[in-house]
Amino acid sequence: MRIGIIAGEMSGDILGARLIQALRARHPNALIEGIGGPQMLAAGFHSLYPLETLSVMGLVEVLKHYPRLKKCRDSLRDHFLQNPPDVFIGIDAPDFNLGLEYALKAAGIPTVHYVSPSVWAWRQYRLRKIARACDLMLTLFPFEAEYYQRHNIPVRFVGHPLADDTPMDKQTARSRLGLATDGVWIAMLPGSRRNEVQQLGNPFIETARWLLAQRSDLRFVVPLANANLGKIFRQQMAGHDLPFFIINGQSREVMAAADVVLMASGTATLEAMLLKRPMVVAYRVAPITYWLARFLVHIPFFSLPNLLAGERLVPEFLQGEVTPENLGAAVLHWLDNPSEVGALEVRFSELHQRLRPSEQAAGAVLEIII
Repeated sequence: MRIGIIAGEMSGDILGARLIQALRARHPNALIEGIGGPQMLAAGFHSLYPLETLSVMGLVEVLKHYPRLKKCRDSLRDHFLQNPPDVFIGIDAPDFNLGLEYALKAAGIPTVHYVSPSVWAWRQYRLRKIARACDLMLTLFPFEAEYYQRHNIPVRFVGHPLADDTPMDKQTARSRLGLATDGVWIAMLPGSRRNEVQQLGNPFIETARWLLAQRSDLRFVVPLANANLGKIFRQQMAGHDLPFFIINGQSREVMAAADVVLMASGTATLEAMLLKRPMVVAYRVAPITYWLARFLVHIPFFSLPNLLAGERLVPEFLQGEVTPENLGAAVLHWLDNPSEVGALEVRFSELHQRLRPSEQAAGAVLEIII
């Protein structure tokens, strides 16, 4: 059996690795190839390009890299047409994967898209492209599946694999990371993409300075997904003398070890929710990207916990709102109000139960193989 998988970022690498493990449990000798990261490679995956090839976010940012991305997609299309997989799975990265899925489906190759684009929030016209490109949509969240059902697109809600992870307690996480087990730790996650760290690294560093002016006992731990992001963040830190503990990877352990998490919007907010950690969410993009998005996005929230709950459970700050004063005050609010943190943990637990998967993703993929 041959299986093609393209993951577009670190969160896709996590999903891809777990999917590969489930597929290999049923087909141990399957050849699985495409684009993936370290976790997919560890699961027995052959990556034709580095994962970082696709790690670009934002309308304007993607346009800057379009020639390189198109060359990569054309190469992958030709590879899979010449070596047809029994099924192709695009994990997230819709602007890259849907075009590839369309070409492969037209050639008779069954296609699955795993992780729905945010068509329920913006660019609803993509539903037509999705219907033409993929035989099955796999969604992580129930409200997404309901949306596709209303538009008569084949869909399966499979839950989120992270919801089945065993929770890690704070003291164990601190010990594993080599952090002091006492005191107050703030986790800072400026993102898993280059442009996210470039946009949020400096505001997060300035927020740490602002927080230390209010409470000198705070310490900060920063997980960075790879060496390139670490280099960018260390350059941003130059000249700052701050109690930062920088770690390669291990973002889940870092969030588990923290009292509060300050983070970029994305899948990591879901992980923080599943770990029952209070968080403050921020996001910034290039000014032109933000200007264009204002006319296209029609949702009241952008962080996953708030979207899942349908209400503002955690503070979120966008673009010009991303200031040290706003972010710092929101972090302090969680530290100063333990009763509110307790109520938040109850709501997070309720949402957690709704997302528990039942090993459905691998089964759904195998069912559509002709």
